[in-house]
Amino acid sequence: MSDPIQTAVVTGASRGFGRAIAAALVAAGTNVVGIARGERELGAAREELGDRFTPVAADATDEALAQHVIRENRPGLLVLNARATPRMAPVHEQTWETFSRNWQADTRHVFAWTQAALREPLAPGGVVISMSSGAALAGSPLSGGYASAKAAVRYLRGYAADESQRAGLGIRFHTLLPNMTPAGGVGSVAVDGYAARQGVDRDTFLKNREQPILTADQVAKAVMAIAQDPDSTPEYRVTGTGLQPID
Repeated sequence: MSDPIQTAVVTGASRGFGRAIAAALVAAGTNVVGIARGERELGAAREELGDRFTPVAADATDEALAQHVIRENRPGLLVLNARATPRMAPVHEQTWETFSRNWQADTRHVFAWTQAALREPLAPGGVVISMSSGAALAGSPLSGGYASAKAAVRYLRGYAADESQRAGLGIRFHTLLPNMTPAGGVGSVAVDGYAARQGVDRDTFLKNREQPILTADQVAKAVMAIAQDPDSTPEYRVTGTGLQPID
């Protein structure tokens, strides 16, 4: 196990996976800088989590923000979880703007923070965990460019890990690929969309999915486990039964 994490940055920290991850880190004694656009939701997170949680209402895709936050806080952990909600529609009903939405949010913010982690850089032993999706492996025909945006997140992890090794930085880069779940905001929208596509209600759709259904607390537990274990493999599927390494 690595030393306890003193400070972490979590993007998309106001709800869903990000909120659960921030809560788990605070419970472990870590100071968390939580970034999201929603000022009201961040304020509620602050009330719930206390003084160890510092809310920052901002656009996580801002490259200058990423550099500033890393420089000012020197975190030992970055959790790159910010994401846009895709428009749920088949490809022929998408516009380029809706199709590329997740490229402009999910992928772009991982790009910005990954660059900042390498350039500042994070201290040796620092950890960057980027949230991809099971859709990067299986596709997602109703969510525009979501699956491809999440596949790009996986490539960014690999590129960054190579550069960290080349420069002798000692920074670990990991990617998590969670199953579809109503526990996240994007997943909840996807569940409704695919249930409608199959002509079934939400509960029936979920009963037909792989059981048990993944929870936000399980995602948070996965992040904690990887952050604290220097022998963690680079990528994992995250399911209701736990972590599954990807070869």
